[in-house]
Amino acid sequence: MSATRNASRWGGRYSRWAWLAAAALVYLALAAYQLNLPGLHYDEAKEAGVPALDLLNGAVGAPFRGVTLRVGAWDLPVMVQDYIGAVNVYLALPFLALTGVGVPNLRALSVLTGLAALLLAALTVSTWHGKPDESTDTQLPRLTWAGVAVAWLLAASPSFVFWSRQGLFVTNLIQPLAWICLWQGTRWWLTGRPAALVIAAAAGGLALYAKLLAVWVIGPWLLGLALFWLWRRNEPTAPRLSPQLLIAVAVAFVVPLLPLLYFNLQTQGTFSTLWRNAWHSYYGVNNLALWDNAQVRWGQLWTALRGDQFWYLGGLYANPLAPWLVALSVAAGFASAPRRMMPVVGVTAAAWLASLVTISDLFITHYALLQPLVVAAAALGLVLWANGEASRRVLAAAVVATWVLLDGRAAWLYHGALARSGGLAAHSDASYELAAYLQANGLDAPIALDWGMDATVRFLSAGAVRPIEIFGYASPAAPDADFTARLAPFLENPDNVYLLHATGSTVFEGRREAFLLAAAARDRPARLVRDFAQRDGTPLYEIWRALPP
Repeated sequence: MSATRNASRWGGRYSRWAWLAAAALVYLALAAYQLNLPGLHYDEAKEAGVPALDLLNGAVGAPFRGVTLRVGAWDLPVMVQDYIGAVNVYLALPFLALTGVGVPNLRALSVLTGLAALLLAALTVSTWHGKPDESTDTQLPRLTWAGVAVAWLLAASPSFVFWSRQGLFVTNLIQPLAWICLWQGTRWWLTGRPAALVIAAAAGGLALYAKLLAVWVIGPWLLGLALFWLWRRNEPTAPRLSPQLLIAVAVAFVVPLLPLLYFNLQTQGTFSTLWRNAWHSYYGVNNLALWDNAQVRWGQLWTALRGDQFWYLGGLYANPLAPWLVALSVAAGFASAPRRMMPVVGVTAAAWLASLVTISDLFITHYALLQPLVVAAAALGLVLWANGEASRRVLAAAVVATWVLLDGRAAWLYHGALARSGGLAAHSDASYELAAYLQANGLDAPIALDWGMDATVRFLSAGAVRPIEIFGYASPAAPDADFTARLAPFLENPDNVYLLHATGSTVFEGRREAFLLAAAARDRPARLVRDFAQRDGTPLYEIWRALPP
């Protein structure tokens, strides 16, 4: 009997864990390959790399809005943007301290964050799916074939893989935190264990501090749990909520948000940013034009499922069947077990509706949070449809295998394009050459006249080169009235060098022209010293001097 039971375990529960481990290895192979490419993006450096580097070097950085917490001899940053906390800064510290300063070293954090999200997605979907057929006399968490399926579909997904590789660029830390909140919230409902609800609340609060965008998922999920409990509270199977538990949940939720609250007591930065951009965002999005925004977001969701948004890797590749397989799988799941499908479909639909409003722009990178949820809904639906019938299980396995192969093919083709291109535009590895040139020539304080170079160069030079940004953030379309006054003192020193993007790659417009006019007016005509191009020869960065005739 014991031998039979052990064989059953290896044929069922343990085989599922083996398949999950294999999916994790596939993900790591795709995500960690040539991890130095594409080039370091400004946001990766600005929102994690440079603050962590400053802490390691004991240097006095420039904390966002000047807000820090003094702990001993350390001035610890609180936020890196008005709506992005400094969690990634502290997570990056051990990676850089143990392995040194480098792009792969920094991105290792993002890759492992993606791995955590993949595994937590598998456990969450397994909890939604229900208990496996076998008895669960083991300490391993519940894992069903639906959880295995979502792990494989994420492991090879171009969107999940390449957004995870540059996870600091999309703040992918909110993915595993959101999955913990979903998983533990479900466990509390099913088991009534108070600790599960406390963990869910803590993960939700930390996700919001990590990036306010997490409210897309955390808000609807916690609200849905509360409403569902109110509706079912008198039923015998409903979990109990004592006053002590409610207090513990509130404390667990609020404590991770204390840095955000402290930051706003000092600056009102988050609140003022939300208010200023409530109707029309900084990039000009009309938040009242919901129908227009919905059309954009629907197209972006379709694109994120196909995976053909990574033009900056040097090519466009896709799995054209993925969106259709999602639609068919979700529909089949609803037809088979609508109540099981409701949690993931409900929170995904609410998150999509929330995405129609933005304080920045309708960036497709926001869907780094939403795309795994959509894939989870598809995996759950497909397995629910296949339950109980051998022919359906075979067909479902064939669908997953085909889906994974098509995704994996696209991801591998992206790697080939990336090896040729080195990345394009703001993701180009030309920044590596720029930083090396500045450091080798002792140009340790260049004047940055455009966005996207300061933090990148600082990190790549391990802090040896510290550009001075003077272009002004007031308007991307034209320099502000004080730009020339900020520039004037630097023009007096002929040893200064100035960083610009090449024509056609400019981010903040008008600064080049203002610089050339100001230099000429002081009889110090500007001269191009050196330019740096992408691997395809397209000019990207320029170094200038303003020298006497």
